[in-house]
Amino acid sequence: MGKSKQKKVLGRGLSALLNNDDHIIESVGDNNAELIIGSIVDLPVEKISNNPFQPRTHFNEESIKELSTSIKQLGVIQPVTVRKIKGNKYQLVSGERRLRASKLAGLKTIPSYVRLADDKESLEMALVENIQRQDLDPIEIGLSYQRLIDEIKLTQDQLSERVGKKRSTIANYMRLLKLDPIIQTGIRDQFITMGHGRALVNISDSKLQIDLYKKIVKKGLSVRGVESLVKNLRDTKTKSSDNYLSPFINQAAEELKIILGTSVSVSSNKQGKGILKINFDSQEELQHILNKVKGD
Repeated sequence: MGKSKQKKVLGRGLSALLNNDDHIIESVGDNNAELIIGSIVDLPVEKISNNPFQPRTHFNEESIKELSTSIKQLGVIQPVTVRKIKGNKYQLVSGERRLRASKLAGLKTIPSYVRLADDKESLEMALVENIQRQDLDPIEIGLSYQRLIDEIKLTQDQLSERVGKKRSTIANYMRLLKLDPIIQTGIRDQFITMGHGRALVNISDSKLQIDLYKKIVKKGLSVRGVESLVKNLRDTKTKSSDNYLSPFINQAAEELKIILGTSVSVSSNKQGKGILKINFDSQEELQHILNKVKGD
């Protein structure tokens, strides 16, 4: 009886397999699984749920409308990828723009490549495929790389192999996630480029990052210009950190200001070596300082 029922299902074709509640395929070992899994079939769009692991967070509505118009004229050229879940239901792995545009075009079915995948594999497939697309912004790509490492537990070498990118390239995208969220949004909205972001990430102070970001947007600074600004800031900070003033040196500088009657600046290192600068505004003031030093 089991065999006759199987033959009956086969005789009714794939549509019968997709809609027969008495013959649910949930694993590769189930009868007729080979006819569905790994095949491209037309699935009802209402049977396909959205991918909870979708790495893309921005969808350009205008581009989806344009894709919808194309689908009305030419149909769906590239099938979406779905995974079989409980019952006769399917979950989107990749192709959300195509699915949205197909619904907008009024299609009842969509060509779908059917897979069996667990949650982890589904996430990896969705992330890797989306990373290959040209229209993801740098922050979305960085987030996808981060999720592949954190949630799929890939090493950087494995990730490099999966996405076909150098480790240094992957690291550059992931470093953008260290930027202040305001600046990350600026990159996503194309107020600044990834190159600007790579320069800004070298500044650890969040407030200073944002100040420079605002200057970039306001003045239209080039990436090279921002890199130069950041280098100067870091050099200044390095010099400042090298300057060590002991309580004695501070006190000596204050006493010199009083004795000479002018401003005095001191810089020194931890070994006690340093530079003393005495300011003057005129030759007369310099002569006055010399007289003080000589005791006249």
